[in-house]
Amino acid sequence: MIKLSIIVPAYNEENTIIKILEKVAYAEIEGVNKEVIVIDDCSTDETLNLLEENKNLYDELIKLPKNSGKGEAVKKGLLKASGQYVLFQDADLEYDPKDYKKLLEPVLLFDADLVIGSRLSASQLTRVYYFWHKVGNKFITFLFNIMNNTTFTDIYSCYIIFKADLINPNNLLTGGWEQHAEILSMIVSKSSSFYEVPVNYYGRTYEEGKKIRPHNAIKVLLIIILKRIFR
Repeated sequence: MIKLSIIVPAYNEENTIIKILEKVAYAEIEGVNKEVIVIDDCSTDETLNLLEENKNLYDELIKLPKNSGKGEAVKKGLLKASGQYVLFQDADLEYDPKDYKKLLEPVLLFDADLVIGSRLSASQLTRVYYFWHKVGNKFITFLFNIMNNTTFTDIYSCYIIFKADLINPNNLLTGGWEQHAEILSMIVSKSSSFYEVPVNYYGRTYEEGKKIRPHNAIKVLLIIILKRIFR
């Protein structure tokens, strides 16, 4: 039996937070004990109230005193996590916990250090999303592969599972969207057992609440290069 810490950062997700936590609760995998940690990034809508009314859906709720960004929320979750493995789960329903079983297969079968859920690897169902987001993601992944001698197809998928002892949250230097690339850079520098599996993806539009913007890619590219140079 392995313990999996599921980190769910949330900011103004009143329309989806309970739905996603219910999906997480229903995603039972044999041989896996789940720990669900939700981090409310000082939401200004009903997200926090809904969380406090549904305490049965998670194990730990961290309330940030001010809006600090997804990276800081993830860091707080990592500091609290007690599982051997960590999984990131966005609160916006773009990624479906039904895919946990596929994500965990390389862990249970091969003791994988890192598993990425790829939206670009022949998944069953992918909602068409913004052209430039896809182009940007492919370029970021291409650069990451060059810098780290890997062959990933989708490093900016939310769905990653990794061994918790490969990351010291106190050593993370970034707090924005670029933190995802920093975490992956740290993991691949310390291990060699990586896997990708196809996952479903239901991308949101900006009107539906999508938060990432094209300018975030600049910081991502910079951190990939810097982490390789100063490894």
